[in-house]
Amino acid sequence: MKIKSQKDFFSGLMFMGIGVAFAWGATTYSVGSGARMGPGYFPLYLGVLMAILGVVITFKSLVVEALNGDKIGKWAWKPLFFVILANLLFGVLLAGLPSLGLPAMGLIVAIYALTFIASMAETGWKVKNTFILATILAIGSYIAFVIALKLQFQVWPAFITG
Repeated sequence: MKIKSQKDFFSGLMFMGIGVAFAWGATTYSVGSGARMGPGYFPLYLGVLMAILGVVITFKSLVVEALNGDKIGKWAWKPLFFVILANLLFGVLLAGLPSLGLPAMGLIVAIYALTFIASMAETGWKVKNTFILATILAIGSYIAFVIALKLQFQVWPAFITG
């Protein structure tokens, strides 16, 4: 069989791989039922749906003709680097690294850092737009996680709150 769309083919394989990994990982948790969901319920069914979606996309890539074979271009190294760096630093700033003596900086600082570093991946990024986005994300995250869900996050760095 000939691959008629490289992008769809490899996207479908990625969806299948991630879906199978989530579903397999969820089997170690109690799944429960629709009325009483266990911790493995959502990742199991999400993984199964992702795997099915991957099969459909992969099948489509083998059947439906795409313009010029819809080839995969070069790797976008700059965005890849900044997005991964932003997520790693978000985790470090949110929880700290006690083994290195780095304290947690809190949710707000972590979100601002995440937004600014990830925005650097965009060509021609603007500081003003990034600041507005970071502020909206910080306020929304505070409302959703701290106020609505009542999760126990450190919101500000310890040197500010005392």
